[in-house]
Amino acid sequence: MKVIYDPEVDVLRIVFNDTPIEESNEDKPGVILDYDAAGNIVGIEILDASKHVNNPRLLEHIVMA
Repeated sequence: MKVIYDPEVDVLRIVFNDTPIEESNEDKPGVILDYDAAGNIVGIEILDASKHVNNPRLLEHIVMA
């Protein structure tokens, strides 16, 4: 999984895997879900991230077994 924040365009992207994106849908205003050919979610984009996330540059990584 990758978390990428681009401050120039204020977009936060969470990529679950590198499967090619087949389709994208704006689920809620400013939240785009990316799907592969089988309909699985492969990524999420948050537009205007600084308006929706307290600190989009801060990354906290938690793994639960």
